[in-house]
Amino acid sequence: LAPGSSTAQVPLLMWSSDSLPPLAPATAGHITSHEEVTAYLSYVFGSGSHTVLLFLQDKLSKDDFTLYGGVFGNKQESAFQHLEAALHSSSSVTLPALEWTGLSAISTLLQEKLGVPPLLVDADTLSQLSINTSVNNLLLVHLPYCSNSLETCKEVLNDNDQIIGNVLSFLKDKDVSYTAMYTGLQPSRVISEAPVPNQHVGRTVLQTVEDDVKPPIMYPESGSPCIMLWAQNLNVDIASGAGWLDLALQSHSTVGSMCNSTNSLLVLNYPNYTLSFSMSQRFYPTSARNWFTLDQVQLRSFNQTETFIGSRGIYAPAEYSYRCQTVRSYQDALLIPADITSQWRLDFTDFQIQGFSLASGNFSYASDCAGFFTAGIWMGLVTSLLMLLIFVYGLHMIMQLNTMDRFDDPKGPTISVPQTE
Repeated sequence: LAPGSSTAQVPLLMWSSDSLPPLAPATAGHITSHEEVTAYLSYVFGSGSHTVLLFLQDKLSKDDFTLYGGVFGNKQESAFQHLEAALHSSSSVTLPALEWTGLSAISTLLQEKLGVPPLLVDADTLSQLSINTSVNNLLLVHLPYCSNSLETCKEVLNDNDQIIGNVLSFLKDKDVSYTAMYTGLQPSRVISEAPVPNQHVGRTVLQTVEDDVKPPIMYPESGSPCIMLWAQNLNVDIASGAGWLDLALQSHSTVGSMCNSTNSLLVLNYPNYTLSFSMSQRFYPTSARNWFTLDQVQLRSFNQTETFIGSRGIYAPAEYSYRCQTVRSYQDALLIPADITSQWRLDFTDFQIQGFSLASGNFSYASDCAGFFTAGIWMGLVTSLLMLLIFVYGLHMIMQLNTMDRFDDPKGPTISVPQTE
């Protein structure tokens, strides 16, 4: 069975008053092809005369037997009682899945094998039927299905089963040897299989699709950089009514940038905007190491300039880079406006910068702005310490309990107190 196909199949039940050649049992999931059933019928009807009954129902599938066949021991509720009795009392062959190739495939095949046209038999005129057993006979009994009917499927199938029983009783009374077949013009249910792409089928490691990560901004843009900056967003707002503008989405140039051993300046030139990052490093005897600071960020637009001081909160060891999830000039600001009356605002997301000690074009170890002892950690530590003190105090008090070394003896002599007036 090719993947991606829609397999239509109908069941075929066959029984005879004489005997049928044995048929190898089909494996689970096997679909009997048109060639296989043709070869078998050629063997069955190869010689002699035959009377063949074809009960052809409008639609039929294996699921109809499952739903209405009285399975799980409920034989009295079966809609196929006469059919089941005929299969059990006769030589029978069952093809649960016969490849369906068209509406008249099975009747056409029987016409070819028997060499006679089908004779349509009606249940009402059955008593007037005359059968010549010396020649081949193909009797076609048409059975309806529950579609487009006011009756339930079980009622329709019950009526069909009654017709099958009446026809078989008529042939038995006439002492006519027959071979009967019960199948459908088309399947009542078709299982459609989803197409499988032509690729390796098997277990594979599921991977998430990685988002494209834009490269960092570097100066100089070719060769070994001395300044690197990366940010998811570089939002600016100059309070002109236009709202936030993300400069990271626009093209830029680094004309005007410079760097040396003590100072670095990264200038990002955008259309109508210029964003400058000024950094410096110096040696601090207290820590015995060099530290760099982002001294200021300058924004120029429409011949106006605003400066934001960052040296108070944006710093890191000179051989490290600095990283912070949010760098802004308002609400927990790390960039302080030089003019406190200014309405200009900056908001950088996932910000990382390094202006010194760059090696091989990669950021060095990042010094993150998020401290280790956050408010939540401090609350947890203080609460844990308080609970520990309570536990130690309680344990100390339990250890200080002493038992009394003398008790009253209830079996000793009682104390008598003389009564005097």
